[in-house]
Formats: sequence, C-alpha cells, structure tokens
Amino acid sequence: MSFSSESTAVCVLEESIGYHFEDEAYLRTALTHTSYVNENKAKNPLVRSSERLEFLGDSVLGLTVSTYLYETFPESSEGELSEYRQHLVCEATLAHAAMRFSLGDYLLLGQGEQGNRNRSSLLADAMEAVIGAVYLDSHKNGEVTREVILRVLSEEIAYCRNLRGGDYKTRLLQLVQGDGTDILTFESKETGPAHDRMFEAFARLNSNVIGHGFGKKKKEAEQNAAKEALMLFGMIQDN
Repeated sequence: MSFSSESTAVCVLEESIGYHFEDEAYLRTALTHTSYVNENKAKNPLVRSSERLEFLGDSVLGLTVSTYLYETFPESSEGELSEYRQHLVCEATLAHAAMRFSLGDYLLLGQGEQGNRNRSSLLADAMEAVIGAVYLDSHKNGEVTREVILRVLSEEIAYCRNLRGGDYKTRLLQLVQGDGTDILTFESKETGPAHDRMFEAFARLNSNVIGHGFGKKKKEAEQNAAKEALMLFGMIQDN
C-alpha cells in the first residue's frame, strides 16, 4: 500500500494493536520490507527496511513472553514453559496473530512481493518489527510493550491455558475452524485384546487424516490425536 492515505491507515492499525505512536516513523519502518527499499532507494535514499526492528522485536518478544509465562504458570515445569514459549513466538503463531488485524495489508512491498502479503514468514517478521517499533517509540517501556504483546497474542495465550490442562482438542478446533470453511472431526475405535483394551483415534480435517493417537479412554486417544495434528501444523514441539 501507499502512505498517501497513511493517516487513516496508521490510525486503523494503531487501534488494532492498541497503541498510539508518538513517532509514526517507527511504524513506517516496521512496515517497510527490504524489497521495497531495494526498488525505491534511488529516489528515496533515506528509506530503511524493517530488518533491524525485527532483530530487536524478536528479543523483546522472547523476554516478554518468558517473563509472562514464568509469572503466570508457577506450577509449570521448565519443559512445559518452554513448550508454551515455543508456541507463542513461532512463525505460525505470529503470522496467525498478524492476520487477525490484516497486518499484511499495511506492508510496503516491492513489486515482486506484492502477491506474498499473507506469507507466514513475511507476516511473522513484520509482527516482530512492529513489536520492536512499539518498544522504541514507548521510550523502551517494557510494561507498555508487554501490554501490546499480550493484547495481540491474546488468543494464543488462551491456547497455552488450554495446553496446561491438556486440552489439545479445543486448540486444534480453534486453529482449523476459525473461518468456518473447514470441518474437523474425530473418529475412534477400540483395539487390542479384551483384557487390555485401547482406543485408537484419528483427527480428520475435511477428509484428510491430520492426527493419530491412542489412549486407555476415548477422550485420551482424541487428545493425543489432536496433539499430533498440532505438531504437524508446527504449533507445538514433540518432547
């Protein structure tokens, strides 16, 4: 997009993330992709890409999320906290959050990247850059930046709470049925000898099997199938 109508664009984006920039130059830089700089540096040598803000935002995000998880889940083990953090800072999560407020629509891209506005890696990088921009614009106020991060990742944080209770099934449902176009179903059956019965479950997205799991109870098998599906989507890691 062009910043010829930047006042409206900036206001809409600021409202979406819940932060008003004192210096909009930080936000403009956060939204400027390298491809745009390469195509426009001859006529505008002062234009800068978002790469340095991405670098800063990545670190701010990591520390903020780690601190939040440490304080919020005092009973969780180091391994559990690492799993939650991995989910909250991974590319898929940041891209999913960015799409909720149409971050891709605001990006300044070169002609060759115009068709990639909603590419996951591009959106995730832009999200980190915006976080870095908020941190600098707020005069490195960690608390203000934390509020923005927790606001834009609110759905993903709710997911971590579901994970803490082992509710992989609910999170998978939230992930794949967000726009109502896909149908998630679970199929289960009993297997094994009579003295040691097990349930085997399959998670299907439309007609495709995306997860498979076993358990002593039907619910446990379905949760394990959902967990495998979340691993497939890169939302959690195998321990």
